[in-house]
Amino acid sequence: MQKTVLNSLHAELGARLVEFAGFEMPVLYQDITAEHQTVRNAVGVFDLSHMGRVRFTGPRAMALANRVQTFDAESMQLGRVRYALMLTPEGTVLDDILISRETDGFLLVINAGNRSADLEVIHAEAKRLGATVRDDSEDIAMVALQGPNAATLMQRLGLGFATSLKYYCFVDGPSDFGNLTVSRTGYTGEDGFEILVPRDHACALFKAALQAGEDLGARPCGLGCRDTLRLEAGMPLYGHEMDLTVNPFEAALDHALRSKADYIGSPRIAALSQSAPMRRLCALFVDGPQIPRQGHEIVAGGQVVGVVCSGTRSPTLGRNIATARIDSAVLDADAALSVRIRRNEVGAQKTILPFYSRKRASGPVKESNS
Repeated sequence: MQKTVLNSLHAELGARLVEFAGFEMPVLYQDITAEHQTVRNAVGVFDLSHMGRVRFTGPRAMALANRVQTFDAESMQLGRVRYALMLTPEGTVLDDILISRETDGFLLVINAGNRSADLEVIHAEAKRLGATVRDDSEDIAMVALQGPNAATLMQRLGLGFATSLKYYCFVDGPSDFGNLTVSRTGYTGEDGFEILVPRDHACALFKAALQAGEDLGARPCGLGCRDTLRLEAGMPLYGHEMDLTVNPFEAALDHALRSKADYIGSPRIAALSQSAPMRRLCALFVDGPQIPRQGHEIVAGGQVVGVVCSGTRSPTLGRNIATARIDSAVLDADAALSVRIRRNEVGAQKTILPFYSRKRASGPVKESNS
């Protein structure tokens, strides 16, 4: 099992460590609900170093970027970040990624569990196109600050150069923790920053964030609350809302198909776009105390018509929520739905994603002296 550079620090902080995507990662430190509320109301500090960080450089970087993912690389301005997909030739989802336009090429942040498969495709296409690929995943760590106090904490860390960033933008800058790349995206529904930091400075940055943010309510947060936060915010997770059996239309991710280039899977996507999907992603409120989980069946009229993709008890809303992939004919007919949990069928009501949203902050933030 792999370990991030922050692994020993997680253990020192009392984290419960579990296997996730081939890495030993903190699922929680004390309590998932408390960590969830920390992010909603203060600021949480996350280790995201398990995720892959891959750069395309050189004169063929543009061609490679356009080939392996679904956003029009040529239209991207310097300093911008975009959400995109990597697809199979059959048009199903290999991974969902973030792509950033850098001065000398592109940075892709990819999911840890898909890193090997993604890199196999990337290297094959790079060889064919004569492009240069550099995998920085081992040399660069990734720390995220998420929550309404994130910008204030950034200033206390001497990273005020990044607090003027707009949503889905990034900037490079020097710091006491080496030269950093900082983006303002997030996976929690709150304001936040993702910091690419040299491996040797990652522990110092993580500790400094907790110390400088103590009176702001900062605390280390694990993957458990990251999952409940992202589901409330309506953000997909690979292996749940999408996988190798699901195309972007079935996952409500067709908004990520933003390229006219000949990307992998584009012929199949063009064909799929000519007709409505047979099944669609739907958001549900679920009745009762039992929590819906991935794989639970969706029932209408006594027939199984879908399956739960993700489910949890929402700490913010105080009720059970879920995403599910359901037969389009059933959704169009507005049929009554229920979720089969163990031997019980509990009522479910359709709603609209996200379950939770906030007004996103942008622009500089000044710390009050009061």
